[in-house]
Amino acid sequence: MSASYPLTHNVIFRGSQLRPLTEPSTPISPEPQLPTDPFWLTDDLIFHYQRCDRRAYLDIRGDRSQTDPPSDYLQKIKQDSAEHRVMVLADYDPVQRPQFPPGDWQAGAQATVTLMAAGAEAIVGGVLLTPMVTPRRRGTYLISRPDLLVKQPGWSLWGDWQYEPIDIKLGKKPKLDYQVVATYHAYLLAQIQGNWPQASWLALREGRYHAVDLDQQLPKMTEVLLACWHSLQAPTAPEVFIAHSRCDLCRWYSHCYTTASSQQHLSLLPGVTPARYTHLQNLGLTTVDTLALAHPTRLAHLPGFGDAVAEKLVHQAQATLHNRAIARSVSGQPFPLSPRELPSAAVELYFDIEAAPDFDLIYLHGVLVVDHRQGTETFHPLLAETVDEEHRAWEQFLDLVLQYPDAPIYHFCPYEAQTARKLTQHYGSLGRGELNRLLSRFVDIHWAVTEAVTLPVESYALKHIARWMGFQWRDSEANGAQSICWYNDWRTTGDRTYLEAILRYNEDDCRATYHIKRWLTEFAQPFWACAAPLTAAASQ
Repeated sequence: MSASYPLTHNVIFRGSQLRPLTEPSTPISPEPQLPTDPFWLTDDLIFHYQRCDRRAYLDIRGDRSQTDPPSDYLQKIKQDSAEHRVMVLADYDPVQRPQFPPGDWQAGAQATVTLMAAGAEAIVGGVLLTPMVTPRRRGTYLISRPDLLVKQPGWSLWGDWQYEPIDIKLGKKPKLDYQVVATYHAYLLAQIQGNWPQASWLALREGRYHAVDLDQQLPKMTEVLLACWHSLQAPTAPEVFIAHSRCDLCRWYSHCYTTASSQQHLSLLPGVTPARYTHLQNLGLTTVDTLALAHPTRLAHLPGFGDAVAEKLVHQAQATLHNRAIARSVSGQPFPLSPRELPSAAVELYFDIEAAPDFDLIYLHGVLVVDHRQGTETFHPLLAETVDEEHRAWEQFLDLVLQYPDAPIYHFCPYEAQTARKLTQHYGSLGRGELNRLLSRFVDIHWAVTEAVTLPVESYALKHIARWMGFQWRDSEANGAQSICWYNDWRTTGDRTYLEAILRYNEDDCRATYHIKRWLTEFAQPFWACAAPLTAAASQ
């Protein structure tokens, strides 16, 4: 029988070192007899729980027929992760792999222990398993599958060696959720080999290795592990909460979004973060209707709110409830944008960039030239088909925009202006004065919209705003992530169909930006008209 260790917060420390859990005289191995229906608490569940407790719950209790197929971008991430994994493992060749039937965690754990007891230098695909023994949690087994177990000098049940776990991650930074899982690996490994590993490692991109501070992360890991276990035992899934930054690539996104939409959940309102939602719940403001009727002063004193956020959230609920745009009032002004901040000219330029992060390449500058004098709209795709052509494409952009020295250059979000500065400095294309004059023509339409108006949209991203205003993309599923996949496919296959899809998408982004600018200008006219007589009177 295996030795068992209760999971508690009372972990013993010795200075900055963790004390060995035990020093038994016989090797630890998984229990030979499992309950009829064991509950497996895996490292994957703990990882996903940290990002979304509902995701972890649905992964073990949800109906898999309701999951989304993986997007092209998610498939690309998986492929990139696999390639990164191969590169890291190459440094540990040869490695040994425990042999066991797929899904048989007990057999996998026993095979892993056998390899460790034999002193294998490096083990890939190992399984660490131990019971979670407390009176309320019998039948729960903790499982982790570190990417690598690497033999190091030290002490273990088997002799003068021990193992350290390594997790291979595609990220560039040691994110907290990575570190918690790495600590989980170390915790299980300590119980199996009888001593804490000297370190638990993250193998990150660009050859970076990060040693997790086990003293620091063990209390957090314990907290997450217990909370995850309790959440997974509940009779119903945790409350839905849609956060596009973390939900868009999740296989349960459509299922959760349908649930949130049916409830008119407040997480669908821009600006309602998990922390703010908790405060709104405490005030009984849990629906769009109740939030729309609230006075901003009820919210302004709450942590993370303030006057501006409180007013914005109430206006957001009102705009959503009535499906109408609401002009923002800032410092007593009924409309905070002036014609100078939303300029119109005889010629206007609308600019959108496409980049290939895998190649550190800015490969497309799309410019829509709107000539109001001639009544024409001309799209210019300034394209670098190879890395070596990036400079040429940038010079073509400069040649085009400098033909219209008085034309405002509209774009969506700061990226285009930031990239223009970066490329100019990299290639020495313009002097400082010329660069400043060029950048002074850039107008961020995203800033203008969010500064001036509250819209009944779920996100202030380009597609959400433009679609509400009536614009439609020719490829309905096209987005920035998809364009990255298309470019990689183009580089791999040479099939220009992918390139043409990118150009079509980029042109539509430029035209969407133009569409938003026209809508906002029309929306602003009544406010500007009212302000004009006041300005004239003040000048007399």
